[in-house]
Amino acid sequence: MRRLLLLLMAATLLIAIVPVVGCSEEAEQEAEAEPYVIGAIFSTTGDGSNLGVPEKQTVEMLVDQINEAGGINGRELQVIIYDDESKSDKSATLANKLIEQDNVLAIIGPTTSGCTMAIVETVTTSEIPLVSCAASIDIVTPIADRYWVFKTPQTEVQAIREIYAYLEDEGITDIAIITCTTGFGAAGMTYLKSEKDDYGITIVAEQTFDANDTDMMGQLTNIKETDAEAVVCWATDKESAIVAQNMATLEMDIPLYCSHGIANMAFIDNAGEDANGVVFPAGKLLVLDDVDDSDPQKSVLTEYKADFEALYSGSTVSTFGGHAYDALKIVVMAIEALGDSLDGLSTAEARAEIRGEIEKTDGFVGTGGIFTMSTADHLGMAPGSLTLIEVVDGEWTCLQ
Repeated sequence: MRRLLLLLMAATLLIAIVPVVGCSEEAEQEAEAEPYVIGAIFSTTGDGSNLGVPEKQTVEMLVDQINEAGGINGRELQVIIYDDESKSDKSATLANKLIEQDNVLAIIGPTTSGCTMAIVETVTTSEIPLVSCAASIDIVTPIADRYWVFKTPQTEVQAIREIYAYLEDEGITDIAIITCTTGFGAAGMTYLKSEKDDYGITIVAEQTFDANDTDMMGQLTNIKETDAEAVVCWATDKESAIVAQNMATLEMDIPLYCSHGIANMAFIDNAGEDANGVVFPAGKLLVLDDVDDSDPQKSVLTEYKADFEALYSGSTVSTFGGHAYDALKIVVMAIEALGDSLDGLSTAEARAEIRGEIEKTDGFVGTGGIFTMSTADHLGMAPGSLTLIEVVDGEWTCLQ
């Protein structure tokens, strides 16, 4: 009886233990299966929609590709995408939502400089890495105040220097500038002024317009009355197309140079024939056929263009989608490199680890250029990322 009692007790104990062990293993498997969640804010409606839509499309395409290939270290990738409607205040609200409610590990975007600057303080205070898809150099400077902030597009300073160097080669010294009052346009005006002396440029006229303006005839009439040898417009595609059309209407026979904010087919579609002759700096994606096969970016650009245009039939790849491509890839590489070391960390701890790994980005070949970041540089764009492009017969052609 005693032996029987002992056997019954042992069996009872075994039955009690087995489900616990099973539940523990199941819980561990479920924990391992939890996705890595990243947030994204893009301007898929509003003034910046021509930039934000290809960004959203690119991220959705990449997420599918990554998950089909097994995810990140065996875990699924999930990206929560919100539309800020091209409004800075909406960006701020959505950033808080991603941080506090969605508990994302990092944020990519927003699309525009103004919307990005609106959330810099939020991500800094909340201590979450942000990889912006906007151009302004102020997004990542001063570096002492941008510990949590990174970006992927070329800066307006880099773009302005490309234009000014070309003007210098062409012997053009007197120019007029017309800029949008958005964050991107205002920053452009600042650096168009600060960089001019290094290239012997004199600004003979300054004009501005609002993002919602549909006519710039008054500003351009004022410019026409000056001795300007060229016009430099700093805005995105919609407003720049209006400037090109208005200049044609006024029969202004001086060249128009634009920012890298027009680097998508929407500018040509909106401006029509008046887009011809416009010159602007942009990444190599738009003139892929002119990129040498030995260029490290060639294969990346070729694959991205083919994948995007095959998935989104009728759409043409744009540099803005490329900025989102680079931003997401940088975050994914950071998580991948950290691997199992993220297991068991709190969300706050994981965010800090990912931020540190992003800062170690070294030689990443993206669509916009080759990135090597550091504690002193949260863009890390190698020289030679921009080229000057001219619109000829409705097509992008390499000017250099």
